[in-house]
Amino acid sequence: MWLGKRIVSKESVSEVRAALVSGGIVLLVIVFTGLTVLLYIQTLLQRKHEASEREKIRAVESNNAKSQFLFNMSHDLRTPMNAIIGYTDLAIKEADSPALSGYLSKIKNSNKQLLTLINDILEMSRIESGKLELEPVPADLSEMFDDIRELFEEQMKQKKIEFKVDTSELKDRYVWCDIKNLNRVVINLLSNAYKFTPEKGKISASVLQSVKTEEGHNTYEIRVRDTGIGMSKEFVAKMFSPFERERTSTVSGIEGTGLGLSICKSIIDLMGGTFDVHTSPGNGTEIILKLRFLPAREELVRNEEECTEDNAAETDFTGKRLLLVEDNAVNMEIAGMILAQSGFEVETAENGKVALEMVSGSEPGHYDAVLMDVQMPVMDGYTAAKEIRSLENKALAEIPIIAMTANAFREDEKAALAAGMQGHIAKPIDVKVLMCTLSKLLCSKDS
Repeated sequence: MWLGKRIVSKESVSEVRAALVSGGIVLLVIVFTGLTVLLYIQTLLQRKHEASEREKIRAVESNNAKSQFLFNMSHDLRTPMNAIIGYTDLAIKEADSPALSGYLSKIKNSNKQLLTLINDILEMSRIESGKLELEPVPADLSEMFDDIRELFEEQMKQKKIEFKVDTSELKDRYVWCDIKNLNRVVINLLSNAYKFTPEKGKISASVLQSVKTEEGHNTYEIRVRDTGIGMSKEFVAKMFSPFERERTSTVSGIEGTGLGLSICKSIIDLMGGTFDVHTSPGNGTEIILKLRFLPAREELVRNEEECTEDNAAETDFTGKRLLLVEDNAVNMEIAGMILAQSGFEVETAENGKVALEMVSGSEPGHYDAVLMDVQMPVMDGYTAAKEIRSLENKALAEIPIIAMTANAFREDEKAALAAGMQGHIAKPIDVKVLMCTLSKLLCSKDS
């Protein structure tokens, strides 16, 4: 010690310095290692994120491809069906021989069955793509069930089935609902009941109503009951799965896609309702739907039903002139003959560009309306409609335009309206719907 202080040797200082250097190196190694690990983790996460994004892009592309496939399938299937159904309808009107008339009627029924199968397949694909939408309108439940009674009455008699429709417990018949889809569900359930109920059986459809619930809704209970063959517990557990049938058509002799109940369940789910099934083999089946609807005013319902198929059939179209725009020669011939039989004078155009030229070069009032196909070469129907709406001559620009197309989905209806059209008629053409639409449009134009 020197003056109470410790003397540190040079060797000790060297050891300290060595220790500090060694510790610094270790620290640097630790930091470097940590940074390396973090960089690896970051790279790994980035790769996973990029992979996830690629999967999302592929999923979107796949969904878009599926939607385009459905769009094309709908158009391509409906175009030949339009020819088959159209020519059959025309031939029935011209048939003098009872035997020929009978053959044609059977062809027409087969056409309807085929179209139902096609529609079920396309609708199921739309449901899986999340594209099924509801369109509530003011509707009359009592009238819906009256129409259903008339629809099934004759075929029930032929099979000697006791058929009853009961709406006596219905207090508030006018409601806001998607009446087309609800009607579709009940018809599907009754069709199944008819298929699987033997001769001299019983089938009933009824609608009950309970008290108002929260927010002013009414609760309705629709029951479809039959004394048919019933279903096993195993099948009930999977009856709402697409393509499921308890027995194939080869065994039962009953044809179908196995999609009907799955579509019905999807519709009822969208409506916020429930779907209960009570059945057992040999004891028939009862299906109970529970739904909530807001009440509607009667005058709104009557306005919605202003044009009916019955009064449309009585409308005299003599002297009315239509411009029929259609690129398919067969479809043009069918539509032209149907319209001519109803008294219309018909002029034709093979694409939207020709139609635009004919309308723009005509005198106001020359054409009473335009029936416009959508998918056409040179100029499509939507573009043609928009071009007509932008004409300087207001009288020509406001001519009624109706889409008449194999593009039959809801989004196609919306696209037609967005293009300035006043209506949308799907192919295959339902003559009653066509005449109803034209009657409503032309009557409102004249008034």
